[in-house]
Amino acid sequence: MSLTTPLNAAHRELGARMVDFAGWDMPVQYSGGLAEHHAVRTAAGLFDVSHMGEIGFTGPGALETVNRLISNDLNRAADGQAVYAGLLTPEGTFVDDVVAYRFSPERILVCVNASNREKDFAWMREHARGVTPVDESDDFAQLALQGPRAEGILQQLTAAPLAQLPAFRFIEAEVEGVRCIVSRTGYTGEDGFELYLPPQHAEAIWRRLLEVGAPEGLIPCGLGARDTLRLEARFALYGNDIDDAHTALEAGLGWTVKFDKPAFIGREALAEQKAAGLTRKLIGFELTGTGIPRHGYPVLKDGERVGEVTSGTMGPTVKKPIGLAYVPTALSTEGSTFDVEIRGRAVPAVVVKTPFYKRA
Repeated sequence: MSLTTPLNAAHRELGARMVDFAGWDMPVQYSGGLAEHHAVRTAAGLFDVSHMGEIGFTGPGALETVNRLISNDLNRAADGQAVYAGLLTPEGTFVDDVVAYRFSPERILVCVNASNREKDFAWMREHARGVTPVDESDDFAQLALQGPRAEGILQQLTAAPLAQLPAFRFIEAEVEGVRCIVSRTGYTGEDGFELYLPPQHAEAIWRRLLEVGAPEGLIPCGLGARDTLRLEARFALYGNDIDDAHTALEAGLGWTVKFDKPAFIGREALAEQKAAGLTRKLIGFELTGTGIPRHGYPVLKDGERVGEVTSGTMGPTVKKPIGLAYVPTALSTEGSTFDVEIRGRAVPAVVVKTPFYKRA
């Protein structure tokens, strides 16, 4: 039986099409993936992401403990700042990709992917030195309000000065009288916020946001639009683009790896790989022939399989068939060409600069 978020009944009331996602009963769409995608790009969309996991580290040494577990450097972050990072194996591959929130050196909250909640918690518990992690996932619901009108909509429900909150910063503030973590983060390529709040208040806040946001074009959105939005912005999806078989450097996430900080898991392997040079890279491409690339489709060069598509779609905003794929380094430069095999057909493709879409 699937797990459910506190908003399950509200999704069904709104006529959402529900699917199983990582063991959770989640809305894949309401009005339709294209309409929801365009709403986020032009106005605003509201997502239920309460299936995500939250793991807390509290007490003296919390900062040092988390910093050893992740590739990015929380020492460089200020209190009230979040960082995107890899939770890596000793081989430099991914246990998961996470966002770590620094409240203070003695309080860190790590947001993990829904499909990895139990695995990540076990990994952190096994490898933590100093502070024991606590799985706080059941203490939070999470809403993502995304799009160019997100700030104006959320501002109607809070006295917090949202205009003063830069990207990847967060505050604790009251929204409709409910104490929330309000974070200027998201997974869509647009401006927006993620709200962490007590599960018992999730439905009331969800309904109020939809109510005040409706005149601004806000609509509820499902996992389908979330996927096309994140791919246009070239955000990696665990299990597709990043996994325990590819390193952070191969995935193009070297910017999240801070070699100059104290030891972290995966550091030695990544340093060796960096010195030796990469043999494969995750690149963005667009098809120059007809078709839509999908996860798992073979990448061919001169008829030989040399890689595979990790994510692909018809980009609703860029209006092109786009995708990500691991290819040999020699094929990774912008303008390089190869074929994607689609139902037995070799469809030509070209490596392009990413992100495919960047907001003005």
